[in-house]
Amino acid sequence: MRKILLVLCLVTLAACVNHSMTKVNKDFQSEVDRIRAEFNLPGMTAAYILNDGTSGTASSGFSDIETKALMKDNTRMLAASIGKSFVGALSIALAQEGRLTLDEPISRWLGKYDWFEQLPNHESITLRHLLTQSSGLPDHVHMEEFQKAFASEWKKSENTFTPERLVRFILNKPALFPAGQGWAYSDTGYILAGMVLEEIIANSYYDEIHARFIKPLKVSDTSPSDRRNLHGLSAGYMSSDNPFGLPAKTLDENGHLYLHPAIEWTGGGLITTSLDLSRWGAALFTGKALSGEYLSELFTAAAIDPNATDIQYGAGIAINTNGRFGPVYGHAGWIPGYISSLRHYRNSGVTIAFQINTDSGVIASNKSVVKKIEERLLEIVIEK
Repeated sequence: MRKILLVLCLVTLAACVNHSMTKVNKDFQSEVDRIRAEFNLPGMTAAYILNDGTSGTASSGFSDIETKALMKDNTRMLAASIGKSFVGALSIALAQEGRLTLDEPISRWLGKYDWFEQLPNHESITLRHLLTQSSGLPDHVHMEEFQKAFASEWKKSENTFTPERLVRFILNKPALFPAGQGWAYSDTGYILAGMVLEEIIANSYYDEIHARFIKPLKVSDTSPSDRRNLHGLSAGYMSSDNPFGLPAKTLDENGHLYLHPAIEWTGGGLITTSLDLSRWGAALFTGKALSGEYLSELFTAAAIDPNATDIQYGAGIAINTNGRFGPVYGHAGWIPGYISSLRHYRNSGVTIAFQINTDSGVIASNKSVVKKIEERLLEIVIEK
C-alpha cells in the first residue's frame, strides 16, 4: 500500500511540475511579445535555463520585415561582445594546462612584431590586463580614423581589417592610464588577446573553441561569424544615419551581410541563438565549461568604477556583486543591427539570454532598457 501511495504521489508531483513549466513557458512567451510591442522591435528571441537544466524558449515578431519571415526560437543573430567570454574561458583553460601565465607580460608572445613597442603600455600589459579591460589601451572602434576607414571600405568583398591592422589604429596613442590602474573597455585589447592565444595554440582560435566548448557543450547553433553569408541569420535593422555609413538593413537581397563580420574576431565573432547563449552561460558560470576549478580565475576582476566596486569586469565577463536579484554574471553584445544579452543569476541559478534584431530606436537611446528587459524576463521565470 505504501508503495502504491508513493507512486501516486510521484505521479501527482510530476504532473504538477509539468503544469507549472507549461505555465512558465506560456508567460515567458507572452512577456517576450509584450516587450517586442512595447519597444517597437522588429523581432526578438529569448531563452532560459533553470539550475536543474530545464529550459524554455520564446520568439516574437519578424526576422525579416520585408519578406515577412517570422522570428523562430532557433533564428540566429550576431552575439557581438558576448564572444569575449569564450576568449576568457580559453585563456583560463590554457593557464590550467601550464601553457601560459595570465600575469605574464604579453611581450613574451607579441614582442616580435615590429609595431609592438609603439603599443601604449607595451612593457607592462599582461594577458589578464587585456581580459579584464584594465590594460589602459584605447579602443579602435571609437576612433575617427577607424570609422572613416571602415566607412570607405565596408563595400569591399573581403574583410580588409585584419587583427594587425586594427591594432595599428591605436599605435603611438597615449595610454589611458598605467596598466592595471584603471578600467576602460577596449575591443583592441581583445584582438591582442586573440593574437596571444593563437601564438600558443598553433591552431585557429575558432577551431580551438569549437573543440573545447562548442562541441562538448552541444551548443551546435553557435559558429564563427567569419563570412558575409551566415546560415539562418536574421536580418538586422539600424538607423539610416549610423556612424559607419551602413545601409539601414544588414542583409542584401541575397541574404548576405553588408558588414563583413570577420572584423570582430576575438572581440566577439560568433553567430548563435538565445538558447545556445543560455546553455553556454549556464555551463560557464556554474563551473561546468572547463575541467577543474576555474571560477576563481574567471571572477578575478577589475572594478569598472573605483567608487562603485560592486560593478566589475572579469575574464571576458561582467560582474555585479550587488544586483537587485543578487550577484549577476554575464555580458551584453552590440554590433550594427543586433543586440544580445546573457545573464546568470547566482542566487536562483537561472540563466537567461535574449537577442534583438535592431540597435535603433529606444534600444539605442536608452541603455537602461536592456537591463529592464533582463529583469522582466527573470521575474517571469522566478515568480512562476
